[in-house]
Amino acid sequence: MASPKRVIIDTDPGVDDTLALLLALTAMPDEIEVLLLSITFGNIDVQNCLRNVVSMFHVIEKELEWRRKQGLPEGFESMKAFKPIIAIGAEEPLEDQLMMADYFHGTDGLGGIHTSHPHLTPAETWKKLFEPPPAKTLITEAAPATEDDLSSPCPFFTPCHIPAHQEILRLLRDNPPDTITIVAIGPLTNLAIAAETDPNTFLRVKEVVVMGGALSVPGNITPVAEFNVYADSVAAARVFALTSPRPSSTLPPPAPSSTDHTPLYPSNLYRQLRLTLFPMDITTPHLLHRSIFTEKVAPLIASGSPLAEWVSAFLSSTFHKISTLHGPLPSSTPTKKATSTTTNDNEQVQTQISHFDVALALHDPLCIWYILTHPTPTILSSSPPDMSVDPSTLPSDWVFSSGSPEDIRIETSGQWTRGMCVIDRRDRLKLDADTDAAEEEEEEEGEGEPSNDAGRWLDPGRGNRIWRAVNSPEPPGMEGFGRVLLERVFG
Repeated sequence: MASPKRVIIDTDPGVDDTLALLLALTAMPDEIEVLLLSITFGNIDVQNCLRNVVSMFHVIEKELEWRRKQGLPEGFESMKAFKPIIAIGAEEPLEDQLMMADYFHGTDGLGGIHTSHPHLTPAETWKKLFEPPPAKTLITEAAPATEDDLSSPCPFFTPCHIPAHQEILRLLRDNPPDTITIVAIGPLTNLAIAAETDPNTFLRVKEVVVMGGALSVPGNITPVAEFNVYADSVAAARVFALTSPRPSSTLPPPAPSSTDHTPLYPSNLYRQLRLTLFPMDITTPHLLHRSIFTEKVAPLIASGSPLAEWVSAFLSSTFHKISTLHGPLPSSTPTKKATSTTTNDNEQVQTQISHFDVALALHDPLCIWYILTHPTPTILSSSPPDMSVDPSTLPSDWVFSSGSPEDIRIETSGQWTRGMCVIDRRDRLKLDADTDAAEEEEEEEGEGEPSNDAGRWLDPGRGNRIWRAVNSPEPPGMEGFGRVLLERVFG
């Protein structure tokens, strides 16, 4: 059996986060090993995010029992082969005002499912699984908990008693460099805290895959910002800065109230972070149409599938919310050309395919699809990996921007532009190495940055280095990905 890709998924479930987790857990053992689900605030508060994850495993357990009785293949092979850890992370952003998307998701994050379908929600006793150990227990002895410590077994996940950022660092420290990928499909607060706590251990990660940002399309929480980046713009800026040969060149300024002027990262970091970005530009066109979803799950619901009933409940609520947010759909002749309007990052893209159909943008599942389908050649697994390798030249149909790696920076302090992804669109030549060295010497002597390049965007020794995905493989492509997701999850 081939070695699976080993991943940490940092998530704020949410609707399409949950679909992304299902896609990962239904993979084959030689495709992916989910080591950790690192929970953060985002779409809703962190405790509701945790309840949604625990509920997902509860429903999966019921689904496997139903499939066995029906004589159907159980599926979820990766989940059964590799029991993931669940750790609770950040409850609020580093500095920004807390912003959630409960107006869309509902206060529980899944459209009120715990009220409408209580028979698919586990008893509240699950909370005991995550209670911290006695005060005298050493932190190194507390992670992760074992089934023997629990009042009831957890067949498919292991609860963790230390904060998520510490568990991320533990896994990276205990495994060889370049063997673990982090897939971040929520705000980047957990990652930023881990990076600040121990940056060189954090840089042992092979790759960080981020769903976030909007570059050439409008944002979905403001005209220029995507939700995950907006929800903690400082965290995003700090993580992105680790891709730079000089992280201090793109770090956000300290908060006005801060009295600590210690550099966030040491000057002797042993390498740069490799970060692959999936902005709304690529994720929004990957759609799951309501008509296609209904066609797939209706027979399963009629046959008694708990998973189909559960997913249908929160997606039905989501599709309805999409319709109400965008007004009544046309009742005239169905339109053949799809048009889309985005709202909140996690769920809301309405595509008018016909007078009755709406669609959900599969923002987060697309990042998991990248993990499942993108190769990991030796040249990227070397330590340190070759940062100059263009992923588009590898044996895969994933397409990256022609300018990758790009200097994409995060705005953190603008009144109207918090969370904006900023790139240099000017037709200007980069400085050569000699000019860069001379200007750096002038800056060290107190001359400051050059007057014709505020922010030092033309300096080749500064700025971020972000690999930006722009297109997915055909097949299934943008239109077919939704069907592939359904087939993988439901069989």
